[in-house]
Amino acid sequence: MSIIPQPVTQFSWRVLLLLLAIAAFGTVVLYSAAGGSMAPWALNQIIRFIIFSVMALVLSRVRMETFARFAFPAYAAVLIALVVVELVGGVAGGSQRWINLGFMQLQPSEFMKPIIVLAVARFYSLLPVGEIRRWNAIWPALVLIGVPWALVLIQPDLGTATMIAAGGVTVMFLSGLPLRLFIGSGLTLAAAVPIAFSFLHDYQQKRVLIFLDPESDPLGAGYHISQSKIAIGSGGIFGKGFLKGTQSHLDYLPEGHTDFVFATMAEEWGLVGGILLICAFMLLFRWGLGVALRTQDKFARLTAAGLTTTIFFYVAINLMMVMGLAPVVGIPLPFMSYGGSSMLTVMLCVGIIMSIDRSSRRGRSADDWS
Repeated sequence: MSIIPQPVTQFSWRVLLLLLAIAAFGTVVLYSAAGGSMAPWALNQIIRFIIFSVMALVLSRVRMETFARFAFPAYAAVLIALVVVELVGGVAGGSQRWINLGFMQLQPSEFMKPIIVLAVARFYSLLPVGEIRRWNAIWPALVLIGVPWALVLIQPDLGTATMIAAGGVTVMFLSGLPLRLFIGSGLTLAAAVPIAFSFLHDYQQKRVLIFLDPESDPLGAGYHISQSKIAIGSGGIFGKGFLKGTQSHLDYLPEGHTDFVFATMAEEWGLVGGILLICAFMLLFRWGLGVALRTQDKFARLTAAGLTTTIFFYVAINLMMVMGLAPVVGIPLPFMSYGGSSMLTVMLCVGIIMSIDRSSRRGRSADDWS
């Protein structure tokens, strides 16, 4: 008999060790970004990671049936919170995104990122197989996605709205809807881009234009992207060395501890550090998709795949953003960028995927004994 309790051995410790390695590296980068000081960023990042790791472990013990049962009620609760934000939400930096609870500022849109995956996955798990190619399989999911997307877009928060839409549409794609539907929708959206562009706020339009030609205003709106490219390129193969970055330490690189933390890292750790970090995230994606492939339950499969792609979108959009391959939309790099919102969202995703993994393992064990 093992001296370690069985519930403890069922935790996905390898995944947590992988996340710990990424978060530890992120803490080192934040320590350097603060000029060799644990305060204010590195220490808070460690504390948050510990708290959210415990939360993920607790979520991993929740039965998958519970997530399925409360998917729609949780969606309704966050949707109400988004409406409350529009009515009485706090305004900061020109955006209305938070509810002041006294002891903290709550940003409901962050919770919608994983919950939209749960809600759309629940809808398709309840949908009869014969209905998947009919209109009844499309419009309810579009409503589920479109309402919170619109509420977040008018805050305005283009980055979070994009993440919500991407997570929900990914589940729609994985549910088995006809491929021609997505091809046709993509062509329609491409044709509607000029019209949609006219409805964007001035600063959002400027972000798109600067993305297309950052050198047109290198000291103004294109400053972030230009300095980010300089920082990444100056790192070379092996980087300038720990605590020896100049772009971030001399304040040439704006937001070097949040949205552009990858540029801060690449300057000091170079191409090698960047590749190792990307490989670590790839291992996380591989684990999440592996969980989705192993489970037999449709809701669990769609949820695991959808939440994994949600984390993927975090990483992919941020990396494309700092390299000038996408407009600056304020998407942080998980476990690396300073801040609790993105880490909370990603650890919620990880905890739910761990629960699915535990349920599928328990199911296989039962089959082995039967």
